[in-house]
Amino acid sequence: MISPSAPRRYGRSAAIALLAFSLLSTGTGCSTNPATGRSSFTGFMSSEEEKKVGRDEHPKILREFGGEYADPKVRQYVQQLGERLAKNSEMADLKFTFTVLNSDIVNAFALPGGYVYVTRGLMALASTEAELAGVIGHEIGHVTARHTAQRYSAAVASQGAVTVGALILGVLTGSGQVAQAAGDLGSSIAGTALASYSRDQEFEADMLGVRYLDRTGFDDNAMAGFLGKMQEESRLTAQIAGRGDADEFSIMQSHPRTADRVRQATEEARKQGAANPQARIGRDEYLDLLEGMSWSGDRESGWALNRQFIHPGLRLRFEVPAGFRMMNSERNVMALGPNNARIVFDQAPRTREGRNSAEGLLPANYLREVWGRNSSLSQIESITINGMPAATAAARLQTKGGTLDARLVAIRFDERTMFRFLFLSQQAQTGSLNEPYRRTTYSFTKLSDREAQAAQPPRIRTVRVAAGDTAESLARRMPFEEFGPQRFRVINGLTAGQQPRVGDRVKIITAE
Repeated sequence: MISPSAPRRYGRSAAIALLAFSLLSTGTGCSTNPATGRSSFTGFMSSEEEKKVGRDEHPKILREFGGEYADPKVRQYVQQLGERLAKNSEMADLKFTFTVLNSDIVNAFALPGGYVYVTRGLMALASTEAELAGVIGHEIGHVTARHTAQRYSAAVASQGAVTVGALILGVLTGSGQVAQAAGDLGSSIAGTALASYSRDQEFEADMLGVRYLDRTGFDDNAMAGFLGKMQEESRLTAQIAGRGDADEFSIMQSHPRTADRVRQATEEARKQGAANPQARIGRDEYLDLLEGMSWSGDRESGWALNRQFIHPGLRLRFEVPAGFRMMNSERNVMALGPNNARIVFDQAPRTREGRNSAEGLLPANYLREVWGRNSSLSQIESITINGMPAATAAARLQTKGGTLDARLVAIRFDERTMFRFLFLSQQAQTGSLNEPYRRTTYSFTKLSDREAQAAQPPRIRTVRVAAGDTAESLARRMPFEEFGPQRFRVINGLTAGQQPRVGDRVKIITAE
């Protein structure tokens, strides 16, 4: 059935399409970018609009990725490093904002208007200042090339009206509805923000990043070298999670690049200026900065280590099954397991009016009336978990990834707080996961004041390799139950089977 408003919608889209055609055919809206030297169509997003988009979306990025990393020394270091690179760009007058996100996901991305982000996880993976500078330079390249404005203008020209926020960030999850939460799992703002960059745009950002490295005096080989390191980290992450593909939260997903393409971009950039024979690497200075940095979280955000999640600030702890990898964000803790099995842990959210959605409700009533009200719940049962009132229910959900079995658990932590587990599995694996999911449910416990005070997050430490040290012996000093040598090699940029050299300074993770 055609609604009465359909002709008006068509007319508006047609008008936009006609305007786009006019702009393209007359050249209006096309300009030569000073960074790339190419003519590009950016007629539907001005430079001032880019700045506004960055300002508007910046708070959403902080909410998604656990906020800004609190260490003022790290924050100042990255801001100053970014400013040095930006001053050697074609937008030296633009006020750039460089932010370290308190997330252990390895990623980096940029918003239009000069907002550049690197995660704590990416910084932990890097071993030199030049490696980090290569990542930041690449993101500055996306800004100076105005890639977002190109994407937006092209989308408007082909589709009609497009929401800028939707194009850049997609839909933020966390609405509290079971089916939507399950269907949106794996949505990453960074991934959505960058997934539409074309191969040519990534190549341009690499070329520009190398240019800014050279102009600032850094070793431009660091970009290709660190890309290999990120690829190895992505493979290890997939292996730990029991997946055959690259981890969906990896920077390799949002920046589909290869080492050969980065090397090609480096050669192209070098044709425009001689390489610096005294190029800076900055290994010891950078490792000094990393010394003591929290590795997988902190007391304010909680952390995951092996299969256990601990949050001293909230006074809680739980453990996920073997084969699951946890990721902690501002909104929830997600554990990814084999065959796309998932566990999501969070706190009952507030309503749009700001009211506590779980206040005054028994757990079973909360399941029926709030969390699962739009789902067909079955097997609703009141239970007790380590002295806390709780309830559980089952559901079958239609999600973007197909039909999933769901197990919901709501736990009354105190008078005002309800915590939630959402356990998801393919129908064929539900039976085998029943007992592991049950053990996770009953592992949820409160921390005493003494336990919360004593809990300390894992941290990065650096040591000198002594005679007789190997990747295997150094890995035994780290607190990992599995994949210790592989983790050691990845964070130190060593290939499979490669041993560290005596006298080298290397990173280890400690939980002391």
